[in-house]
Amino acid sequence: MPPGAGRAARFPRRILVAIAIAVVGCVIAWWSQLGTGPGSAADPLVDLSGKAQSWAILTVAITLQALPFLVLGVLVSAAIATVAPVELIRRITPRSSFLTVPLTTTAAIALPGCECSSVPVARSLMSRGISPAAALSFMLAAPSLNPVVIVSTAVAFYDLPAMAWARFGASFVAVLLAGWLWLAVGDNSGLKKRIAGVSDENEAGCNCAHPVAEAGSSRRVAFVHAALADLTQAGGFLVIGAMIAAMVKVFVPITWFVTVGKEPLMAIALMAVLAILLALCSEADAFVAASFTAVSPTAQLVFLVVGPVIDIKLISMQSGTFGAAFTRRFVAVVAVCAIVSAMFVGFVVFGRL
Repeated sequence: MPPGAGRAARFPRRILVAIAIAVVGCVIAWWSQLGTGPGSAADPLVDLSGKAQSWAILTVAITLQALPFLVLGVLVSAAIATVAPVELIRRITPRSSFLTVPLTTTAAIALPGCECSSVPVARSLMSRGISPAAALSFMLAAPSLNPVVIVSTAVAFYDLPAMAWARFGASFVAVLLAGWLWLAVGDNSGLKKRIAGVSDENEAGCNCAHPVAEAGSSRRVAFVHAALADLTQAGGFLVIGAMIAAMVKVFVPITWFVTVGKEPLMAIALMAVLAILLALCSEADAFVAASFTAVSPTAQLVFLVVGPVIDIKLISMQSGTFGAAFTRRFVAVVAVCAIVSAMFVGFVVFGRL
């Protein structure tokens, strides 16, 4: 069997589940719009007074709005994964860990990526001699400060231009705080041993399967495989997130959101939890956040800042790569920094929580 054939033959079960759910959702949305048999708008199994049709329209609208930015982000991510300038990063990384955090965070703006690739890229950087401080800062900053992410946010919040700048500022501060706080309270002692024990074949349970161009192989082929793997996974999560967002928008009474919106801390907690559970790609999450119009802009900002650095997909990947003990402490530090930063910037920019 040729090298890597076994790896290519396996397809992570969680991706298959995400794809299956996304396909079922798309079929339901299509049938409710265009079908004429049982279960369609013309012959509903349960009379939802047009709510099923509204849900389908919102699901398709959110997905189509976000898809171009998702594709662009996937292409950028695949380029970084297959042609990563590791030597340049090592050369410009200062010896001081304290200075490494802001430098790597800033460098990530020019070398963006999405969540799908951030964990395996961080593992790869550390395995090639990059310090944990630099690799972890890059892992948090690449999906958060991605130029594609900021542009998509500006498009999604076209009626609130300040949101794009607020997201950039809050994300930058959150990554700096998390990096410096982790230097103070974190424990990287077991990382090298753990990373050395994670085989390239397993890659931390990463669903993305970013291939690295081997000797004699084509970088173009590696790029195509990486892009398709990212798009398959991230696209599935996007559709699922759009389905859930549309469901909440249509079926949850607006009075409930109004009630939650009156309690700023409750709204912030709700949006933070949703960001973690929906596990959206950062290039597409702004369109979902913009659909939650009943909560404050600060609560929406919390959703946008928390999602790219913490979600169930990232937690699973980090646990597989760096170990459960590391992940528990790291996620707690990042969560606190992300929420506090978003609340502070939101209050400054929008004048309220």
